[in-house]
Amino acid sequence: MSHEEQEGRNRMGGDGAGERGGGEDEGQNGTAATPADQVAALAAERDEMKDRMLRVAAEFENWKRRARKEQEDAENKAREAVLRDMLDVIDNLERAVGAFGEGAPAGAGAPKAGAAPAPPQDAAAVLKGVGLVLRLFQSKFERYQVKPFAARGEPFDPRIHEAISKVATADVPPNAVAVELQRGYRIGERLLRPAMVSVATAPAGGDGKGTGGSEGGGH
Repeated sequence: MSHEEQEGRNRMGGDGAGERGGGEDEGQNGTAATPADQVAALAAERDEMKDRMLRVAAEFENWKRRARKEQEDAENKAREAVLRDMLDVIDNLERAVGAFGEGAPAGAGAPKAGAAPAPPQDAAAVLKGVGLVLRLFQSKFERYQVKPFAARGEPFDPRIHEAISKVATADVPPNAVAVELQRGYRIGERLLRPAMVSVATAPAGGDGKGTGGSEGGGH
């Protein structure tokens, strides 16, 4: 083989290798991400981050609602405890007013026939003062939506009535409240304290007049 033929072959081999190398470079460059692919990847990442933020925001709102509800429940319980204690004051004032209004104190003298006994002047003043305090308490309670509810004559309901005893009487139907021993109270629509009551039962024989409290008490 002449020297010229050998050089020609060498040149041809170099050109072929260069062509193969260029093809490999083009193949590698063909797999690189295009600008459109990069934009799509960023958009997907943005959407995922947005979804995460929305979930975090929803969880935070749920937590705020739960915290607000727990705070309101705690405030209501604290308020109810205070108001329940104050009800004892109203009970005592009502008893005092009732005691002064029902009869004359000792030493007041015998009343005239058919006339209601009148308390002395100092007792009347005390009665008036107690009545004013009672009305003041009641007005304060109304500001907190605390109001008594009627019990006598109503059907016995264990949800709002606390039965202490049974009374044989014909004044009210059986299983109804015959005597209200202590008032029940509501705060708004919720029960603050049940009414303490005596429940009526059908009288056993007799004419049914009067209450079983006086007949069954048998002294």
